[in-house]
Amino acid sequence: MFLSSFENKIDKKGRVSVPATFRSHLNSMGYNGFISYPSFNHNALEACSQDRIEKLSSAIDSLNPFEEKRDYFATSVLSESENLQFDTEGRVSISEKLLQHAKITNNVLFVGLGKTFQIWEPKIFDKFKTFAKKKAFQNRSNLKWEQKQKGEPS
Repeated sequence: MFLSSFENKIDKKGRVSVPATFRSHLNSMGYNGFISYPSFNHNALEACSQDRIEKLSSAIDSLNPFEEKRDYFATSVLSESENLQFDTEGRVSISEKLLQHAKITNNVLFVGLGKTFQIWEPKIFDKFKTFAKKKAFQNRSNLKWEQKQKGEPS
C-alpha cells in the first residue's frame, strides 16, 4: 500500500525522487514507474499503477460508446495520463503540464492513499488536509468495519 506523506525537492533538471516505500511497492507489483494524471477534485496529481489505470479504462469502456460521458472521462483521464518511469536513482520527470495543474514549483509532496497516491504542492495540501480532517470527523459514522463471521479467524 501507499502510506504516509513525503516531501522532496524538484532538481534543476525537473526530476524528483519518489519515496523509497512507494518505489518498493510499485516494484513488488512489477512496475518501474507509475501513471499520473490531473485530479478532477484538487490542484493535485493522481498517481497509480498500470493495473489501476487499466481498471479505470475498463470502467470507462463499460459506458455506452456513443454516450458523451464516456468521451468526457476518456478525455479527462486517459488523454491526460502520463507514464512516469524511474531513472537509475529512483527519480521521475514530471511534465510542465502536470506541474502547472498542481501549482508545483519547487517542492513536491507525495501523499499515500492506500491503493493510489497523490502529488501535491505542500502548502496547498496543508490547507486541504485541515479541511479533510474536519470532514472526516463529521462523517466518521459512515466508515464501517466488516464484521467477521463466527468461527472466522481474526
